[in-house]
Amino acid sequence: MFKKVLIANRGEIACRVIATLKKMAITSVAIYSDADRHARHVKLADEAYYIGGSRPDESYLKAEAILSLAKVVNVDAIHPGYGFLSENSEFARQCEQAGIAFIGPAAESIIKMGGKDAAKALMEAANVPVVPGYHGDNQDPAYLQEQADKVGFPLLIKAVSGGGGKGMRVVNSADQFAELLDSVKREASNAFADDRVLLERYISKPRHIEFQVFGDSHNNFVHLHERECSLQRRHQKIIEETPSPFLDDKTRQAMGEAAVNAARAINYLGAGTIEFIVAEDRSFYFMEMNTRLQVEHPVTEMVTGQDLVEWQLRVAAGGTLPLSQDQISSKGHAFEARLYAENPNNLFLPSTGKLHQLRFPDTDQHLRVETGVSQGDTISVFYDPMIAKLVVWGEDREQARQRLLDALGETGIFGVENNIAFLETLTSHTDFINNKIDTQYIDKKLDLLLSDSRVELPQQVLLATAVRTLMDGQRNVASMASKSSEPNSPWFDTTGWRPNGLSQRSLFFTDADDNEIQIKVTEHNQHYVFHFEDDLDVTAQRIDNHVFRLQINNKWERFISLKHDKNTLISWKNRWYPLTEFNPFEPDLSLSGGASTITAPMPGKLLKVLVKQGDKVITGQPLAIIEAMKMEHTLTAPFDSVVDQVFYIENDFVEADATLITFKVEE
Repeated sequence: MFKKVLIANRGEIACRVIATLKKMAITSVAIYSDADRHARHVKLADEAYYIGGSRPDESYLKAEAILSLAKVVNVDAIHPGYGFLSENSEFARQCEQAGIAFIGPAAESIIKMGGKDAAKALMEAANVPVVPGYHGDNQDPAYLQEQADKVGFPLLIKAVSGGGGKGMRVVNSADQFAELLDSVKREASNAFADDRVLLERYISKPRHIEFQVFGDSHNNFVHLHERECSLQRRHQKIIEETPSPFLDDKTRQAMGEAAVNAARAINYLGAGTIEFIVAEDRSFYFMEMNTRLQVEHPVTEMVTGQDLVEWQLRVAAGGTLPLSQDQISSKGHAFEARLYAENPNNLFLPSTGKLHQLRFPDTDQHLRVETGVSQGDTISVFYDPMIAKLVVWGEDREQARQRLLDALGETGIFGVENNIAFLETLTSHTDFINNKIDTQYIDKKLDLLLSDSRVELPQQVLLATAVRTLMDGQRNVASMASKSSEPNSPWFDTTGWRPNGLSQRSLFFTDADDNEIQIKVTEHNQHYVFHFEDDLDVTAQRIDNHVFRLQINNKWERFISLKHDKNTLISWKNRWYPLTEFNPFEPDLSLSGGASTITAPMPGKLLKVLVKQGDKVITGQPLAIIEAMKMEHTLTAPFDSVVDQVFYIENDFVEADATLITFKVEE
C-alpha cells in the first residue's frame, strides 16, 4: 500500500480524500493556490505546498508543476479528485512514466471515454444501448445543421469533451440551431479547449440514472448499484439519491449488467460512473462515462457501507476489488443535497463573498457533512461555488427525506446567497415526495418552486427574532458592565426599568420582501410580554450560542438563530427566515435616480460584447456574455433603448456590480 499520497485538487473532495488517507495511516500532501492559502484542505493535510496563482490554469491545472512537486516530496501516488486533472489522459500518462501511481484509470481508458462521440461508438460495439444521433468527425456547421434536421427536433447539442452540464444546449427548432451551436462551441472551447460537438435525439421527460462501477488489474469488474440524479438546475445535479425510486428490478438488473459490460469493454481500472438517460417507458441509453470519482459518491457509501476512496487506493496499488458482485449489497435509502453559493431567484447565478456565519448539524451514522470550507472562509470567483454536501441515510425513502429536511433546517449560512430555502422547498414538494420528477422538472416548475420558497413569516419567528435581539443586547451590556468599575450601575440595566415600573420597547425589522415590522415588547429576566391586540407572554431559555427555546402559549418551541451585524436568520420547523433590524429614526442616506445601466451580476470574464455606442436595442436582446465559474451568462436589455456607452471590451475581467453598459430610453 502507498505511504504518501498527493491530492491534486482542493476543497471538499480534497478534504474527503484526506479523511480516508488518515484512516489508512497514509501521509497526505495538499497543494494550494493564492486563494486557498488558508483553506480547510490545507489545514487538514499532513503536508501542504504552494502551487501557484488563484486561477486554475495558474495552479490546479499546472500538471507539470504538480508532478515536479510530487517527485520532490517523494510521494507514491497522486489522487486527482474530480474536475481539474482527474480526466486528463496526458497527466495520467506522465504520472505512470514518472513511476508515480495515478489513482484512476489508465490513460487509454480516459481517452476512449473522454470523447462522447468515440465513447458512443465503443458502447455500440459492446452492445450497450446509445441514444440515436450524430457523433461523427465532420464538424462543419452546415453539415451539422443537415444532421440535426435528420435527427429531428428537439435535440441536444453536446460538447464532445463536456461534462458537469457545460457545453450542452437543447434546440427546439431548426432556426435556433446555428446560434446555439455557436454558443456550445464557444463554451466548450473555453472550458475544455475542444469545440467539437455531437447531436442526440432529445428524450422526453428523461431520467438521469447512473451506475457506480469499479475495476481492478486482475480482470474483476463490478457495479455498486445506481444513483438517481434527475433533479438538476442548468444541467447540473442538485439532489441525488439511491436507490432510484423509478427503476423496477428488471430494469435495474439490465442497467447494472450494461454498466459492467461498459467497464469491461475498456478494461477499466478504479472508480467510474456509467451514466444513462432513461425514458418514461424505462428504456435506457448510454449517455457518457465519467472516468473518476463522482461528487455524489457518498450516497453509494451510505447504502453499501463501503469507502470508495479506500477502494480506489487499494486497486491503484495493485490489489483486487474488496468485494465480488454477489457480496455487494444495498441497505436503506440515501440522499445527497448540494449547498451552493448561488441565487435561485436570479437564474442560480453564483454568489461570492465571506462566510460570516456557517453552521452545520451534528453528524452521526445517519448524516454526513462533506465540505471544504469553514466559517470565515471566502467563496471565490475562481472555483466551483459549492459550499457543502448534506448526505443522509434512512431505513426507507421517506425517513431519509425527513432526515434531509432536518439537516437543511439545522444548516445556516450568512455572507453569500445560497440555495438552502430552495432545497427545503424542493424536498418538501408533493412532486418530489411522490417521485414525479425528471431532468427538466426544476426548469419547468421553477416559478412555482421559487414562489413556494417565499413563505409567509410566522408570528413565532417574529417573537424569536425579537428575543434573540434582546438577549444579544443583554449579553453586550453585561460584557461592558464586567469591564466597568461600577458593574451594578443602573446605566447597565437592560430591562427597561423606570421608577414607576417597566417600560415598553419597540423593535423594528424588515423581512425578505422589505416589509417593515414593528414589535412592542416588555422584558424582564428572560420573560417577555409582546403587545399585540392581546398581550402574549413568552419565556426564553438559551441552549447555546445559536439554539434557544421559547415557551409560547404554554408550548415550548425550538429555534436556531444566526446573526451578523443587524441581520438575523431564524430556523423554525426546518425553514429559515431572514430579518434585518433597523432604526426608523435614522435618516435615509441612500441615493436615488441616476443613469440606467447594465452591471456585472458577478465577477467574471467578458466573453462577448454584442453592442456598441449608438446601437438601438429591444427588450430581451442579448447585450453581452460573461463567463464566471466556468458557465456562460447572457445579459439582456431590460427595455427598448439606445446604447449610451460601453465600458469594457471582450476578454476584460470585471468585478461584481461593475457598470458594463449605460443606455437611455429613446424618445
